[in-house]
Order: sequence, then C-alpha cells, then structure tokens
Amino acid sequence: QVRLVESGGGVVQPGGSLRLSCATSGSGVIYRSDAMGWYRQAPGKQRELVAQITVSGTATYADSVKGRFTISRDNAKNTVNLQMNVLKPEDTAIYYCNRRGNGNNYWGQGTQVTVSS
Repeated sequence: QVRLVESGGGVVQPGGSLRLSCATSGSGVIYRSDAMGWYRQAPGKQRELVAQITVSGTATYADSVKGRFTISRDNAKNTVNLQMNVLKPEDTAIYYCNRRGNGNNYWGQGTQVTVSS
C-alpha cells in the first residue's frame, strides 16, 4: 500500500503565500520515473490539474497558476512540494497530491487551502 500525505494547507489572505508538501510512504511499489503533481477541486467544480513534474524536473502548470506557483520534487526523499505565491480567492480548493506511472495512480487525502480576507 502506497500512501501520499499532504501538509501545509490553511487560511491565507489574498496576496499571501502557502507551501504544500507531500510525502510518499508505505510498502507498495513505486517507481522513480513516476510523475508527481498537485490537483485541486473547488466546491461544485471538477478536479483539475494544478502542476505536474517529471523525475527529470520538467514541470507543467495550469494557465491560471503560471508565474505564481512553483512545483518541485526531491527524488531521494519521494516528496513533492508546491510553493504558492500571490494567492487569489479563486485558488480556494482542496489540494490533492498525485503520483502516477507504470499503471499506478495514487492520491493523497487532500488539504484545504482557503484564500479569504
């Protein structure tokens, strides 16, 4: 069983910053080549990709977060982080960590991010 555990969510004012972290644990099979990323789901909306990063460090972002969010990973520690700057109310959502590859697709339990004055 592979577990992804997120941390770092919370409440922040517009223009503020938060850093999300996700750690991989458990005895299940994982592959160094797995892509790791962050998705989010706002109330009444579908889950959407926020950012994803390959093992080589190539990152892709949703247009709505480009220039504000930065994704990074530590392959040795099996962690992925999301630095979120200049947060906007529309960034409010539950953020989910994701790890996929080689036929596997793992999700974390989600962490709430609320941007409000």
